[in-house]
Amino acid sequence: QWGRAMQDDITDGVNYLIDKGIVNKDKIAIYGASYGGYATLSGITKTPDLYACAIDYVGVSNLFTFMKTIPPYWEPLLEMMYEMVGDPEKDKEIMKECSPVYNVDKIKTPLFIAQGANDPRVNKAESDQMVEALRKNGVNVDYMVKYDEGHGFHNEENRFDFYRAMERFLEKYI
Repeated sequence: QWGRAMQDDITDGVNYLIDKGIVNKDKIAIYGASYGGYATLSGITKTPDLYACAIDYVGVSNLFTFMKTIPPYWEPLLEMMYEMVGDPEKDKEIMKECSPVYNVDKIKTPLFIAQGANDPRVNKAESDQMVEALRKNGVNVDYMVKYDEGHGFHNEENRFDFYRAMERFLEKYI
């Protein structure tokens, strides 16, 4: 249920916090890494008015390319992945509908994307496509690429750079 029921749960949670007066509806950010980065991108395509800004850290933007990069040691879990994400052959329409890269025209939320250039799970080309399309649509996108990183930043200085940039981004938009 990537991009569907799972995303609806996140939206329901945010709306609950708004309805209860726990959060300021004009100062909500969404942030996540890997699947959480996907949920961030999906959130700003499905509910673009809900978030003041968004941060995607090594997040999936294209469900088709994500499924193509399933490593061999995940093969025993492939059927489960098809159930969770979709089968690229049988679920083409759903996967396209739920892939943020095919829905960039719906995004208007300021976005910060952080990507490792050597990421085997979320290919840098996915983030490049998102950034290019969003900038073409006039959406404010900050983009950080660390050329010595993969799926997440492991170098301490790179993490510091990321968190400092994230802090500046959040100060600007919330």
